[in-house]
Amino acid sequence: VQLQVFGGGFVQAGGSLRLSCVASGIIFSNSLMAWYRQAPGKQREWVASSTRGGFTNYADSVKGRSTISRDNAKNAVSLQMSSLKPEDTAVYYCKAITGGYTYWGQGTLVTVSS
Repeated sequence: VQLQVFGGGFVQAGGSLRLSCVASGIIFSNSLMAWYRQAPGKQREWVASSTRGGFTNYADSVKGRSTISRDNAKNAVSLQMSSLKPEDTAVYYCKAITGGYTYWGQGTLVTVSS
């Protein structure tokens, strides 16, 4: 199982960024996919999730500024973030829950400058 994360980088406050995660080795369409993040010195926190039925949910901290979407044909889930704030600076992780197992992708750093 592999979750490859793409995107991340440096962006100025108010800007936008798109993260993508491509999964292999799992039945993607049956998987709950989620994004988490971990800011420096803080615990990892949930950001957004997409159920296999396409239901989406967001943390209050990103609600209204972020969109999670999935493409089952491409085994991919993305997180589009806009109106970024310095407090969005974190390492972002992709997570898959399927068949009773949990898988994590490698993190990607998002740095938002003020």
